[in-house]
Amino acid sequence: MAPFTVIGIALGLAMDAFAVSIASSIALGAVSRRQVFRMAFHFGLFQALMPAIGWFLGSTVRTWIAAWDHWAAFGLLAAIGLKAIYEALTRDPETKMADPTRGMRLVALSLATSIDAMAVGFSLAALDVAILYPALVIGLVTAGLSVVGMLFGGRLGARMGAQVGTRVEVAGGVLLIIIGLRILLESGT
Repeated sequence: MAPFTVIGIALGLAMDAFAVSIASSIALGAVSRRQVFRMAFHFGLFQALMPAIGWFLGSTVRTWIAAWDHWAAFGLLAAIGLKAIYEALTRDPETKMADPTRGMRLVALSLATSIDAMAVGFSLAALDVAILYPALVIGLVTAGLSVVGMLFGGRLGARMGAQVGTRVEVAGGVLLIIIGLRILLESGT
């Protein structure tokens, strides 16, 4: 597979992670290097693993997975988005939001933004393309764009100040739901 094609696939797959990185870091305000690393590492790792999983599963379960992968991504993103909105609206304004770069929230975001990459793995298996190079490129591109998104969103959030934190957190939750809806619409369901 041509390097240009692999990079194009990687960029397309990384856009959800990029958008979630921006939204998460805006809600956090100033972000630490550790937060940036955690999100970029997890998003890149999951984005690299999912095509490999899809490739290994191949066409044996393709029709079963393809029937629900977009619903799983939507469900995860919508649940996380609704929880973020609920927490923003019910929490004392002086209390800081839960860190999306930690714990199960990070794992759920990583899974939700990478589940569509499994379909790419299925496609690569069907085309008899080796998976190592594409998976590495996909993971590295996603990690890189996640760093850029976190840094950009963190600077934007820090400039906006704590007084708009609740509105930004609600907007971030809405953005996650919109990303999930976009995945559903693009799947044709």
